[in-house]
Amino acid sequence: MKNNIKELENLATQIREEIIRMLMRAKSGHCAGPLGAVEQYIALYFGDILKYDPQNPDWSERDRVVISNGHYAPLIYAILAYAGYFDKDELKTLRKLGSRLQGHPHRLSLPGIETSSGPVGEGLAQAVGMALGLKLSGIKSQVYCLMGDGEHDCGNTWEAVMLAGKYQLDNLTILIDRNNIQIDGFTEKVMPLEPLKDKYEAFNWKVLEVDGHNIEELIRALNKAKAIFVKPVAIICNTIPGKGVNFIEGEYQWHGKAPNSQEAEEALKQLRTMKGKIKSELD
Repeated sequence: MKNNIKELENLATQIREEIIRMLMRAKSGHCAGPLGAVEQYIALYFGDILKYDPQNPDWSERDRVVISNGHYAPLIYAILAYAGYFDKDELKTLRKLGSRLQGHPHRLSLPGIETSSGPVGEGLAQAVGMALGLKLSGIKSQVYCLMGDGEHDCGNTWEAVMLAGKYQLDNLTILIDRNNIQIDGFTEKVMPLEPLKDKYEAFNWKVLEVDGHNIEELIRALNKAKAIFVKPVAIICNTIPGKGVNFIEGEYQWHGKAPNSQEAEEALKQLRTMKGKIKSELD
């Protein structure tokens, strides 16, 4: 595990570079969301938060991680590779025929993947079921669900929110990537979500709001979430989609687009110029 913030910031840049290279080779996939959510995964996997064992991925006392927004697959795969679940060289096979690294994660294909994903809006319901099941089984593990803000357009998301509040699932923490975009536009134009914090609180959740690019702030929030009892916790992570690459930042058109070789070269140049440092402040 790493806990030096500077090391984690450097790692975040490495992960962003991997995402760009993976998508460029694959010639398809999702770009903006994965680039914007890197720090959330860094904090969770490398910030001394998550209980996991890459050598024993089915360890019964592990914390469970549910990836609801499965189109973030390039980010997920890069994190798992750097965490030691499989060799980093396999990242070159993203979306290739016969590869374990499918366009959306498949739980039977790759260690470290708890649930298969594809249609958005399903992950939170799965995470709620896991959290309730663990409580009934007396297993003291946490369940983390990483999800997008656009998933709140789905009714089953709100059914899961209500159920978690009813059963006071204090072993459940969700990280909402509040990047304000989805496939066909900006979230507040497609389907206004605000006041998102108030809605969760109305369903008996504790809500924390953070700068989703500030690793130290994310780690503090995740530690605080583990100390909160009697309620599930939602961490709203305010992020910029495409963070680190100026021609992708904030552009919803990059939701489901991969960079070509020229764009990838420019993106990698920008990331390397940062020397491992992504500004934590939202622009």
